[in-house]
Amino acid sequence: YQRRVRGSTKKKMAFTLPPVPYAHDALAPHLSKETIEFHWGKHHAGYVTKLNELAKGTELAKKSLEEIIKTEKGKPFNLAAQIWNHTFYWNSLSPKGGGKPSGKIAEAIDKSFGSFDEFKKKFEEAANNHFGSGWAWLVRDDNNHLEVLDTHDAGNPLTQGKTPVLTCDVWEHAYYIDYRNDKATYLKHFWEIVNWEWANKNLK
Repeated sequence: YQRRVRGSTKKKMAFTLPPVPYAHDALAPHLSKETIEFHWGKHHAGYVTKLNELAKGTELAKKSLEEIIKTEKGKPFNLAAQIWNHTFYWNSLSPKGGGKPSGKIAEAIDKSFGSFDEFKKKFEEAANNHFGSGWAWLVRDDNNHLEVLDTHDAGNPLTQGKTPVLTCDVWEHAYYIDYRNDKATYLKHFWEIVNWEWANKNLK
């Protein structure tokens, strides 16, 4: 999904909304069908619509989301980054996810943080203590050394030369339907559906 996808409709929009990679009720009871349909169908879709409107007839329409994220500021950056971030977020979750990691990601976590529990603690601290809207990320460098960071609003680690491995959306719209303003409980449920296979794919 990291490349720009040309629409197959007659309008040929430069940017399209990728489907959620599972049924909309597949993450229940951790995230409800209503949350998925509202979050993906309204918020994520809205960023795609607005970026297409902004890019129409301009050089932006010829760029990938990554190119916009790395070269643009202001509204083009915010919209492109939010599209990219949300697609990455949906892939960071899975109905077959949860539990402790295995494979290369487990090794990288142990090497980078000392233990899975220490990583989990750092990730939850970054997400819980983040003030306002934003994202909590697990990122890597070229040697698969991992670190946890949080970004504000549409912030994306690609602008810092980091490669995302996993993310958790901590904008309130990500969890308000299911958990109201209880972000801590939302994060507990995140660990029940976190997609370690996706994390493994994002390692070098």
